[in-house]
Amino acid sequence: MTIQLSNIKIKLIIALLLLVGASTSLRAQKAALKTNIVSDALLSPNLGLEIGLAPKWTLNVAGQLNLWTVNDHKWRHWLVQPEARYWFCRRFQGHFLGLHAIGGEFNFGHIDNGLHFLGTDLRPLKDRRYEGWGAGAGIGYGYDWILNRHWNLEAEIGIGWIHARYDEYPCAVCGKKLGSGHHNYFGPTKVALNLEYVF
Repeated sequence: MTIQLSNIKIKLIIALLLLVGASTSLRAQKAALKTNIVSDALLSPNLGLEIGLAPKWTLNVAGQLNLWTVNDHKWRHWLVQPEARYWFCRRFQGHFLGLHAIGGEFNFGHIDNGLHFLGTDLRPLKDRRYEGWGAGAGIGYGYDWILNRHWNLEAEIGIGWIHARYDEYPCAVCGKKLGSGHHNYFGPTKVALNLEYVF
């Protein structure tokens, strides 16, 4: 009787160890917390969370919040960018394609630049302030390198369309509205170099 009980206990312990080992290995690639180093370098704090949905599918949600006004230069905005991703090999490693949406609000002004890019003229930001919202969608391609068990480095570029509506003001801090307008942008919607912690 004691021999049978010992065998049952050993089998039970082995089964529990296998179950714990399997759940640990599954958990290791179920989610990732990330930050975009490119946005961080442009003083736009951001955070992203990616969750595994299936062996080759994940849902990535990233957001930015910039509340800075420096010497009357406004570059204030918030945005959210959810993305469904298909991985060619396994999730959180290798090549992937993504379909993303984008939405947020902005308050830009008193920024001296000479940018005129793909039909979008940012030169008026030198003497004007634009406050409004934008929404759109795009597609992206990326690659994820495994650095070690918990750390990855991910690069992604996306292209898409954004529709923006805005009010125009004569300076960065004054409140007299000059008018309203809208703009359709087509071009890069995502440039990311993400440092990730994978769970």
